[in-house]
Amino acid sequence: MKVLVGLSGGIDSCVTAYLLKKEGYDVEGVTMLIWKKDSPYPAPVSPNSCYSPARAEDKVHIAEFCRKLGIPYTVLDCSDLYESTVLENFRSEYMSARTPNPCVWCNEKIKFGVLLDYAREKGIEFDKFATGHYARITYNDEIGRWELRKAVDEKKDQSYFLYRLSQKQLSTTLFPLGTYLKSQVREIDVREHFHEEGQAESQDFYGGDYSDLLNAEDRIGDIVNTDGKVLGHHKGFWHYTIGQRRGLGIAAPQPLYVLALDSVNNRVIVGYDSEAGQSYVYVDTVNWTSREDFSSDKVYQVKIRSASRGEDAYVRKTDSTSFEVHFLSPVKGVTAGQSCVVYDGDLVVAGGIIESSPLDKSVMA
Repeated sequence: MKVLVGLSGGIDSCVTAYLLKKEGYDVEGVTMLIWKKDSPYPAPVSPNSCYSPARAEDKVHIAEFCRKLGIPYTVLDCSDLYESTVLENFRSEYMSARTPNPCVWCNEKIKFGVLLDYAREKGIEFDKFATGHYARITYNDEIGRWELRKAVDEKKDQSYFLYRLSQKQLSTTLFPLGTYLKSQVREIDVREHFHEEGQAESQDFYGGDYSDLLNAEDRIGDIVNTDGKVLGHHKGFWHYTIGQRRGLGIAAPQPLYVLALDSVNNRVIVGYDSEAGQSYVYVDTVNWTSREDFSSDKVYQVKIRSASRGEDAYVRKTDSTSFEVHFLSPVKGVTAGQSCVVYDGDLVVAGGIIESSPLDKSVMA
């Protein structure tokens, strides 16, 4: 079987290619370039950022790795599509007072989508595509569906970022690291001399101030409480995030948190901790990852951000593209634009984009 492996030059992707080659697969490596040579954006502070000019420089080292492993290697320039698809979505969402997940869109649209179409157009033939993500894929014979599951190493689990993969994408994807602990992967990497011990890992998609990517000039606006009283001023709502506590520059008897962002009136709405909890959220643009509905009497674990441990909730399907979540206990930091992913144990049931909550409606009134 021929397997195309996405190579970033990091520990995880290199070990992925090594493991597959060791298991007897016919392996070929591919790297997608997403940073444009004439990019108008400043280079991120961290060279380990995904969206960085440093990634283009890595292709020399990746080519040497592939030569040593004895596998073919191709570099594909996806920068135009990345900018028009991922960055434009990022800018549009942020300027609409929403907080997007660029990695989620990149996985669905670019890495597991157009990149593979592009590779085939270039004459690369393969049966499966593999990456160094920490997640697992299983097949359920009873219902005839592919299933996305958490990795064995839950601290490194990346299933949250992969929930938008379709049944077709899951059927043609391999995640060899899903059954490994990160410590085991590092041991293999050091033993095989792929990297020096202590090699740094890639961080966020852009290791700098996100406002650098927005092309937005500062605009003075009000910081208000939930009653609409002006408490201070800011230079643009897009400089703030839901749940933010530091950097507000407002004296108050208790800590204040950003509760909501108002793009229409350029307002930042703040409040006390007691005002931040929410028990309900509406989710749209849903992908039915492993199941097509929810059990009405089951308590699911719901993640509203990648670092979340998962909150207990009842989930109800409202139509083919949406569902609503009723948390058993109020949760904080619910953010429009973020992904909401529903788990049943280690199974990714479905996920979508947070659209609104009662808090959004009450503070915007």
